[in-house]
Amino acid sequence: MYIILFIMSKTRIPALPGLSRILKQLGENIRLSRLRRKISAALLAERAGITRVTLKKIECGDPGTSLGAYAHVLQSLGLAQDLSLIARDDELGRKLQDIGMKAPHRAPRKSG
Repeated sequence: MYIILFIMSKTRIPALPGLSRILKQLGENIRLSRLRRKISAALLAERAGITRVTLKKIECGDPGTSLGAYAHVLQSLGLAQDLSLIARDDELGRKLQDIGMKAPHRAPRKSG
């Protein structure tokens, strides 16, 4: 019996400069929160259930790191409530709703 493994490469879309700046600032804020609490990177990674490499990526603002990993780190720092602030104030969406505009339609699916 032969088992064939297919390895699919992840296609990464590069983050736009604005998003890169936001993620780097978020990573820096997380790093500073860890240092203020005098928690080592190894201990925080262990508490968050991630590797030290993943924590390093978070603190550097790597856009390929999952939101779940960020959430576990924030929870371990006692900052999980900050997640509720994400997308809380959808000003553009409310303005569009108020003037009765519909959201743009998605492009049709490619048949294949």
